[in-house]
Amino acid sequence: MCLCAGSVQSRGEGAGSAHVLRAAGTGCGSAGSGEPPGGHSSCCPSRRTRRRSRCLRGTRRGAASGGSASGRYRAPSRPPRPPAAAAAAADPHLAPWRPGSDTSRTAVVGRGAALRLESSAAFHSLVIRDGGKLVFADRPHGPPITLRARYILIHDGGELHIGSERCPYGSRATISLYGRAAEGAAVEGFGQKFVGVGRGGVLELHGRRPRSWTLLDRTLHPGGLRHGPYSSENRWGSRGLNLRVLDGGTARVLAAGRFDTHLRPGECRRLRAFLALQAPGSVVAAAVGDSAARSLTPATRLLLRDRLGSRHIARLGHRQPWALVGILGGDQLATAEDRREYRGSGTTGLAVAQRDFLTYDGTRFTVTAFSGWIKGVPHNGFKVEVSKGIILHLVDEVTSWLPGDRIVVASTDYSMHQAEEFNLLPCPECKSNQVKIDGSPLYLHIGEVIDGVDMRAEVGLLTRNILIQGEMEDSCYGQNQCQFFSFDTFGGHIKILRNFSSVHMSGVELKNMGQQILGSYPVHFHLAKDVDERGGYERPTYLDNLAIHHCFSRCVAIHGTHGLLVKDTIGYDTLGHCFFLEDGTEQRNTFYHNLGLLTRSGTILPSDRNEAMCLAIRSHVYGNYIPVPSSNCMAVSTFWIANPNNNLIENAAAGAQDVGIWYIFHRVPTGQSEGQYPEGQAEHTPLGVFYNNRVHSNFKAGLFIGKGVKTTRANAEDPREYLTVDNARFHPHQDADPEKPRVPAVIDGLIAFKNNDHGAWARGGDIIFRNSGDGTFPTDEGSSLEVTRSIFVGESSNTGSQGGQNSYWGKGANGEYRTLPRNKTFPIRGFQIYDGPVRMAKCTFKKFTPTVDRHSSAIGFFMKNSWQISPQNNLSQILMEKSVGLKVFFGRSGQWFGNNDNDGDKTSVFHDLDGSVTGYPDTFIGRADNYLLRHPGCLTVPRWNGVVCTGKFAQLYIQARRPENLTLLIARAAYHSHPLRLQGVNRGAPYQQYQPVVMLEQAYIIQWDGRAPEDIILYPINFNRGDWLCVALCYPREAVFQVVADIYQRRTGTVHSVKHYLAAPSRASALNGTGERLFYFDRASGYLFVHLQAREAREGHSYCSQQGCERIKITAHMYPGGSWSCAPNPFPERPAAPQHPMSQHPAGPCRVCGAPQLAITSTPSVKYVRIQIQSLGRAGVQNHLTSAFIKVCWVLPHLKW
Repeated sequence: MCLCAGSVQSRGEGAGSAHVLRAAGTGCGSAGSGEPPGGHSSCCPSRRTRRRSRCLRGTRRGAASGGSASGRYRAPSRPPRPPAAAAAAADPHLAPWRPGSDTSRTAVVGRGAALRLESSAAFHSLVIRDGGKLVFADRPHGPPITLRARYILIHDGGELHIGSERCPYGSRATISLYGRAAEGAAVEGFGQKFVGVGRGGVLELHGRRPRSWTLLDRTLHPGGLRHGPYSSENRWGSRGLNLRVLDGGTARVLAAGRFDTHLRPGECRRLRAFLALQAPGSVVAAAVGDSAARSLTPATRLLLRDRLGSRHIARLGHRQPWALVGILGGDQLATAEDRREYRGSGTTGLAVAQRDFLTYDGTRFTVTAFSGWIKGVPHNGFKVEVSKGIILHLVDEVTSWLPGDRIVVASTDYSMHQAEEFNLLPCPECKSNQVKIDGSPLYLHIGEVIDGVDMRAEVGLLTRNILIQGEMEDSCYGQNQCQFFSFDTFGGHIKILRNFSSVHMSGVELKNMGQQILGSYPVHFHLAKDVDERGGYERPTYLDNLAIHHCFSRCVAIHGTHGLLVKDTIGYDTLGHCFFLEDGTEQRNTFYHNLGLLTRSGTILPSDRNEAMCLAIRSHVYGNYIPVPSSNCMAVSTFWIANPNNNLIENAAAGAQDVGIWYIFHRVPTGQSEGQYPEGQAEHTPLGVFYNNRVHSNFKAGLFIGKGVKTTRANAEDPREYLTVDNARFHPHQDADPEKPRVPAVIDGLIAFKNNDHGAWARGGDIIFRNSGDGTFPTDEGSSLEVTRSIFVGESSNTGSQGGQNSYWGKGANGEYRTLPRNKTFPIRGFQIYDGPVRMAKCTFKKFTPTVDRHSSAIGFFMKNSWQISPQNNLSQILMEKSVGLKVFFGRSGQWFGNNDNDGDKTSVFHDLDGSVTGYPDTFIGRADNYLLRHPGCLTVPRWNGVVCTGKFAQLYIQARRPENLTLLIARAAYHSHPLRLQGVNRGAPYQQYQPVVMLEQAYIIQWDGRAPEDIILYPINFNRGDWLCVALCYPREAVFQVVADIYQRRTGTVHSVKHYLAAPSRASALNGTGERLFYFDRASGYLFVHLQAREAREGHSYCSQQGCERIKITAHMYPGGSWSCAPNPFPERPAAPQHPMSQHPAGPCRVCGAPQLAITSTPSVKYVRIQIQSLGRAGVQNHLTSAFIKVCWVLPHLKW
């Protein structure tokens, strides 16, 4: 927006301090036109320097919308501007305004006023309304303009402009919001210390648009040097000549020595031998400690003169300080040298020699040697450090980054606190992709692809030429949660309400913004509804190229708002969720190429809080309930996505206290959006675009898909606070309608590294725990997890750095010290199998090698697992590189595995389809002590704590009521002396459920640690038609039974095909497998015999048939006090028979195994990971869909932006 001069008249209205301004006269500019009459504008000069933003012309395409998560994606950008002539016709002229400073006055820019702010000003408050317009003057060579106010309110046609899309603001402007909490009255709907945009308001802020962020292209080492800085200082005990020898190409200290040439004549010989071993051309630094002259022979002095280029060594006297830095074999021109006289006063000052060198990669470093006496004490030492101004090598061109700007370099280690800030220095020698920083890094920041994974650190620019900031107190005060924060958290905020006329922000810096108060965030779209074309906005709303940093509550809050574009925005060092969707209704918003890092805990929502906050803040729980931090709170995330129909493209979540990107589900809309959508809509809504995002340095997980928030208020039945983290399930369907076909949810491109717990945790459409009747079955039948064409690295070459709240430092498998996610005993597992079914194909594993202290395996299982494991879990075409020392591990009792005795621990299993893991095709791998799976043909692998077996396997789900707290003992008849003891997965629920994996076509014995339950339901899970088991259940001898078979359709809760079992005359007739529905109760032994056989066909990965889950319901009527013990085995004694024999020869080398790519990077022209989630039901089959999966695979994009 190019605007220029007019004239102004002003008059005070009323007796108060309000100042109403109205325009008069003529001018040459037009607000919003882009250029003034005559084609000239004072704010848009015809020439700018190379590093200044130019006036931009032309149009750009609109924002990306939600929808299909497949295909190619075009980068979202700004929509076309309206024709300049149309805008010019509607705009009044501008008049200069110099209101001065009066913090007691409320200024009102009202009807007819069109003003250009020419100089800094201060008010109590500023209200722009009734068509009034305020534009900041843009004079790049003039003084910056600062506007101070307690608040700025723009509504009812009021407009505030700083720059425009076509002509970004060229000078510096600051809006500074001041005031303490509880100081003055709050404005209804906005609060305090804000820039507010109400109905009809216009906020157009457009600064220069430098590159927002990029990646390191060369690793930045601590101190700026690959081998780090070096420093050594000595006093007494260092008499003689002290030497350091360095490699001038790497700045690495190669050798060190001390030679007492003062008292020991033989030391000269040792010194000459030492120098003879050093390579010519090495850097040598020398310094005298105490004295070195008495026994320093003339021959040695001559050698030092000739080899080091010393000018002073020949005349070096008693106790004289001397320092030298030179090149071994170089001349005096290559030597820096200094000598001081010793006069007996005990203080000589320091002789200092210093010289700069260049490493092979062009890094300039300084070697310093010093020697001297201070108050009678000798001092000498050495320093090796980067010369002032380390040059960073970046992936992209950054000529828009200027000297004096401030940047942040993200952590590439486990701790987000290793992010570091630097100021930029002038750098005439820098290339277009280089900048020079002031200061020295403390930590390692990776700038390369390591072990096939792109671990390059993000580098973000924090400076913009338009700044909106809160003015802060020196420390926390009043009721501002000072028990948690030592600093003032009452910052400024920007709030935009529904029916605004126009809001666009680009090239703006926000600092000290946000408050630990609900609704007061740095940028907050509050119940604004559709803000794109759907809402009638010809120019869709966007936030572009913002730098939001050092803030006190979130970064960007999108509340009841849809269609917003957030692009190239940095959110750094804030409290609470950074990029935040609030009520679960927000849809079609696009987050494109944003960077979020150092996301800390806050107090506002339970999910924001850390452990201490969770336990202390109890004002909204019911009664005396004490929250459980690990499950109720501790979920703060950089991207908190409360509705899946939003787009995340090319973002980086580079460090949060808990999670990088969390898809969280609201069972019903919450907050002020309650009642807008039907129950379960968000959970059934298809996933928007997820493309090529990065997650690292997060404490819990990089990506988390699952869980929800509590959507009811605290009450006696559930005393937890409203919006506490809760269980939820994600199962997307077309139009969010579970009666319609499933819609694939595609996670296309994910790079995850250095996350403490999980790189990614996805539970789309599968199993969720709940203490209720349906909480232990998969919700969407037929769903599965598939991971393909991916690379898993155990201990990468990114060894990390100590410090920055990294708590654990220890040796890796190669003996080199490195940071650790937990202590040195924490087990490393590349792919962790949990629930299922899980499929993995064409994946590569690297560097999983156990140590003396730690188990490390390529394939592992969820530790302390109380849940079920599906025998349909399967692996194929897996490449284990030679660096994998342990392929599979089932755990052992110990610190992290506990007793390794939970139900899921005991029943862990997977299927090796092609033998690429075990060497034996079509085998199942289970835990060694699980005799439900074993037979004589199995192969035991002690290092795995596992067993490799052939055979057919499925699951038997056993539900029990009255009582619900018994331990189940189940044994295969052939191994009846080795029963499996299961505790059940549903303790405290109306029924208990046990989920053993069983070998088909076998006989099983079921007993309990008390009298049998009155109601037992047997489900044949993952049985194909015709698969069968014989089951004997122990009961008291006087029991009377009713046995019924039916089919249960879980989604609708209906039951059909009810059939009653009849009592058989004998055990043999009940178990003959003829298809008759018979049971037999042997009163002598106390066993009830049933033949369990699947009669319906199962398709794909469904655990039940398309008709529903077949089951047998057994109701027993038992008298009190009856005996319930049974013999161990009611079946005839027969030895266990081998199943299908394993291949006689292990499978040979697999040429098609492993990930086809060598590296997974975030560079668009390079191959990257693709993850796809799809589940399939009957409607999907009818629509000719043939598979159901969550899949991680590899693609090679050729994208045009």
